[in-house]
Amino acid sequence: MSGYPSVAVVGGGASGTLAAVHLLREARARNTPLEVVLIDRYGRHALGQAYSTTDQHHLLNACANKMSGLDDDPGHFLRWALDDGLDVSESDYLPRQTYGRYLRDLLADAEEWPVRVVRRVKGTVSALTRDRGVRVHLSGGGGIDAEAVVLALGNRAQSARPPIVDEKSPGYVADPWAPDALSEIRDGAPVLVLGTGLTMVDVAVSVTRAHPDTVVHAVSRHALLPRPHPRPVPPPVPTPIPDGPLGIGDLLRAVRLAVRDNGGDWYGVVDGLRPQAQRLWARLTPDDQRRFLGLAARHWEVHRHRIPPPTAARIADLRAAGRLHLIRGRLLRATAGPRGLRAQVSTDGAVRELDVGWLVNATGPGTDIARDPLLARLVADGVVRPDRLRLGLDADPGGAVLDASGEADDRIFTLGPLLRGSLYETTAIPEIRAQAAALAPRLVAAIAPAARRAASAG
Repeated sequence: MSGYPSVAVVGGGASGTLAAVHLLREARARNTPLEVVLIDRYGRHALGQAYSTTDQHHLLNACANKMSGLDDDPGHFLRWALDDGLDVSESDYLPRQTYGRYLRDLLADAEEWPVRVVRRVKGTVSALTRDRGVRVHLSGGGGIDAEAVVLALGNRAQSARPPIVDEKSPGYVADPWAPDALSEIRDGAPVLVLGTGLTMVDVAVSVTRAHPDTVVHAVSRHALLPRPHPRPVPPPVPTPIPDGPLGIGDLLRAVRLAVRDNGGDWYGVVDGLRPQAQRLWARLTPDDQRRFLGLAARHWEVHRHRIPPPTAARIADLRAAGRLHLIRGRLLRATAGPRGLRAQVSTDGAVRELDVGWLVNATGPGTDIARDPLLARLVADGVVRPDRLRLGLDADPGGAVLDASGEADDRIFTLGPLLRGSLYETTAIPEIRAQAAALAPRLVAAIAPAARRAASAG
């Protein structure tokens, strides 16, 4: 314990790390001593789910010049990579493992011992209670007293629970990002993956490299793959959106016209929409937001969240070699079979049976906060409330969570994927670092009274 006022950050991934980094830098600028308590359930501080991978073939989905962790220094990551001795250009896609090292260095560099320190805690938070500050309760017993708390929980666990008879089957992988989750899939047995998005791509890259005979079957409702980044990347194209009330039909029509006027090239149009995506989302009515989620979200995601050219080439090679099959349909049932599991898949009105050794749930981030024990507890206690679409938490524009009565809490904040309901585009590094930078002054203000008391006592 440092004796300084503390901010507890619940979640040690990119969202939590960038929140801590920007808070430490803001405290330094204001000459405010503090302790940041960074809590991660797996002890993967600064890595989280996305950057804890050890597979060098899992690449960042954005090029180096777009991945700075500092909101006021867009070239920081590229300079760090060059200083680290990497042969990299601004348009290269580096391994996610490398980015994890960068986040750890960024966090370490933001500390100024002993005035501004980071305490790394491995544990699972079970509840928050409010008194003068916030008490963070740990599931193993004990807790942490903090002046303020940041909920930086990242993406929720997979949303779909597959209809599998025995979820404890040795061939079923419920979370491909759990530590060593894919390490045993190296026996050459066929693999059935639920989902065809970014997570499936990473799973397919890993398991097909682990054994030369492995064949992957990937099933999803649309069987859409993330699109590749082009080389060279075209410049963003401004997309005029009508003023006044905005309906989902108006928005989709404006996008189609912009693509047509751009000669059918959608890359620049999508990139031109990104800076205004949060504002456009806020202009839609709740009903139109729900229509977007049901009708257009998957198509937006595969065009917006693209994969790097080397990964796209690997996926194309696997498909050409018959080692990756996309299936448009859904899993009906999985039972014990001769190779481990027998899966019944509904596709085009027929039922197809697949005998596989492995079933991997790669359906992507979930949105049901009731399935998260901590969030469910916080909702039940009235500390937070879901957003109107139940995609995450309700919060004010500065990230302060709203309690059951709709009041903003001046001690509990959030950022990143938990704001998806109000911002929609809130999972990529550029959006998260901007939120972290905006949140930092509010956090320093929250701890200011305690900092003054500590200074006068000293």
